[in-house]
Amino acid sequence: MRVLLDFVPILLFFIAYKLWGIYVGTAVLMAGMTVQMGIIYALDRKLSTMHKATLALVLIFGVLTLLLRDDRFIKWKPTVLYVAMALALGLALWVWHKNFLKMMLGSQLTLPDFAWNRLTVAWIGYCMFMAVLNGYIAAWFSTDAWANFKLWGYAFPIVFIIGQGIYVARHLREPSTPGAGPPGVRE
Repeated sequence: MRVLLDFVPILLFFIAYKLWGIYVGTAVLMAGMTVQMGIIYALDRKLSTMHKATLALVLIFGVLTLLLRDDRFIKWKPTVLYVAMALALGLALWVWHKNFLKMMLGSQLTLPDFAWNRLTVAWIGYCMFMAVLNGYIAAWFSTDAWANFKLWGYAFPIVFIIGQGIYVARHLREPSTPGAGPPGVRE
């Protein structure tokens, strides 16, 4: 359900863009993201740092797009977000020796540290790939091509998440039973 919830604002943006143009599409995206975050907050009673950052960037870049009547701001928002995510993950891992993914998901997944580190490096690579790809399309293609990419480019995160799930499944620690000794690691 969460993937569908994440997809709704992009779909609404795309529909509004196709019917009324980039500025109405941007306003619809801003409203859709605000409602989406309200729903997530109602379900979880909190918003993650990523949710807050995404909403803030959509609202800031959306307001700039609307006030300045310049679609470059909304087109470059995903690039800024992906670069910020890659930098945060990379600095945390390699400078502060913290693994943000493990800190956020460690209570839900039990993985060995090397798997968490590889997962984080994969996320850094994915974020940089998406930042470059969005930046390239935003800079060299029409707004129409960029909007189509935003809709159909949703395949990239789906493929990445599936690949990530396959990797995680290989390294999940088996739940221990009383008296069975330490949990093993599947290889």
